[in-house]
Amino acid sequence: MITEVKSKQDLADFIYLPLKLHRRNPNWVPPVYRDEWKFFDPLKNKSFSYCETIRILAKKENKVVGRVMGIIHYGYNELKNEKNGRFGWFESIDDQQVAHEMLNYIQDWVTARGMEKLIGPFGFTDKDPQGCLIGGFEHRAVLTTAYHPPYYSKLIENEGFVKDKDLVEYLIPVPGSIPDFYQRIYDRAMRNHHIRIMEFSRKKELKPYIVPVLKLMNETFSDIYGSFPLTEQEMIELAKEYLPVLDPDFVKIVITDRGEIVSFIIGMPDVSEGLKKANGKLFPLGIFFILRAAKTTDQLVLLLGGIRSDFQGKGLDALMGIKMLETATRRKFRIIDSHLELESNLKVRAEMEKMGGKVAKVFRIYQKYT
Repeated sequence: MITEVKSKQDLADFIYLPLKLHRRNPNWVPPVYRDEWKFFDPLKNKSFSYCETIRILAKKENKVVGRVMGIIHYGYNELKNEKNGRFGWFESIDDQQVAHEMLNYIQDWVTARGMEKLIGPFGFTDKDPQGCLIGGFEHRAVLTTAYHPPYYSKLIENEGFVKDKDLVEYLIPVPGSIPDFYQRIYDRAMRNHHIRIMEFSRKKELKPYIVPVLKLMNETFSDIYGSFPLTEQEMIELAKEYLPVLDPDFVKIVITDRGEIVSFIIGMPDVSEGLKKANGKLFPLGIFFILRAAKTTDQLVLLLGGIRSDFQGKGLDALMGIKMLETATRRKFRIIDSHLELESNLKVRAEMEKMGGKVAKVFRIYQKYT
């Protein structure tokens, strides 16, 4: 039986279903549940204001056994001249009938609104968890990426969905010394006296730069699959929300002699072990588990990075990369997680592989014409 999320209890069932399904899986990591309640609240998440959405639950013998969210992002469709609906946050027991009923429900819902294709798993934007894990199940999930057991892809493909895009996630060893080819690029970039790289030691120093970095992200992410520009107000709210959790050590910014930000990279210590111990709860002790994990982990997760178009090919990627590697070495990190990269971005992938990176996980975004 399919029911729409209407009540607070329905929303609780939606939010906590993954915990019931995956709590015994050592590689699944719970979200921060306080953030989940805010994210799925239309009054607190502005994405709901410019997207049409539906959240549904599947029940079997009066137990919740599946969930999925349908999204129509009218602004993105207009920007890209598409008529696509999306399904996201898909979770299910290993039961084809359950998956069939949920995905059919979402397909009927988007078709009734004039959509011609359904894609997913995909959220409001590319900043949300995207894709179904199809390879790398032996690796633990990291912040902002999903973890799915192997049968999820089977459930989706059996409903007629086929590959739209694949994304890959690399694990890159932190080298004992900077490779010569990167050092040469770095030295050449440093001879450009019109730019300089900024590094930070305190969060207070970061504050004036967060919104300008997000503005540059809007510009540099404009052609990225699923990306949609943030409004000024969204930038301000994101800055307030994420400044407290950023580690200043892992924010690198390149500015010109006129003070313009032209590139940035942001990383974060992997706190998944702390989230596991905290069971996704910050209080009373969860925050201490998470802070401890940030201090003891040997894995760094890259979150965001971008270079303004007129500064690409000038060595800024090597400039920021070497500074990030220097910090990672000083902090005794052993592995860098690249976060998700489109399989078709061969240039970036080649750079990761030059550094000894290996593909650890593959995520698939599916499509089906309605």
